[in-house]
Amino acid sequence: MSTFLHISASSRTANSHSRRLGQRASERIRAAHPALKLCRRDLAQPFLPHPDEAFVEASLRPPLDRDANDRAALALSESLIAELEVSDLLVIDFPMYNFALPSSLKAWLDLVLRPNRTFRVTAKGKIGVLADRPAICIMAAGGRFDGPQAQPDFATPHLRHALQTIGIASSRFFIADRAGRAERQETDRDFDRWIGGLLTAVGPGPAPHRQSLPSSEPR
Repeated sequence: MSTFLHISASSRTANSHSRRLGQRASERIRAAHPALKLCRRDLAQPFLPHPDEAFVEASLRPPLDRDANDRAALALSESLIAELEVSDLLVIDFPMYNFALPSSLKAWLDLVLRPNRTFRVTAKGKIGVLADRPAICIMAAGGRFDGPQAQPDFATPHLRHALQTIGIASSRFFIADRAGRAERQETDRDFDRWIGGLLTAVGPGPAPHRQSLPSSEPR
């Protein structure tokens, strides 16, 4: 059975705009493709640990040289990578915190991006070893990205590049920077049109990661 992995990273729960849109995406996906099995990963319940020295040393050591302590240090990382490896579709919803990714999502990336496990270091740079698959990324932000008070966005290019590094190049982003109550209905309408277009492009089938996504990325 094909699987889609849904990751949420906001520290907020009921009042989280990114979680709300992520849930809308999840419901649309399950309605459109009922054969897909959901794998849920909430990065805030509980929060993932940040990489410590034991993890870093174990990840840099050749597999045949690792002992029981090394394997224990890498156990969580291996489980997170395994969730990615079996998924045919990836959904990540997250907020922007202080112009960048929340630390919960950064911790997930730090545990998943590993040399000689999810990417190889070559003379041409880092090459991902995981199979490509659609990645639907949904970011909510309190400030606008246009107009006279436009804020910078260091979050979406970071996540896009990190996913590319492990082999997931088919990522598309929806940026919800209109989170006020007066604008929420408009944002929801834009999101429903956007996610509907993506699901039409992906279509049913046992290996949606082999199909491409449209390139539009509304803000």
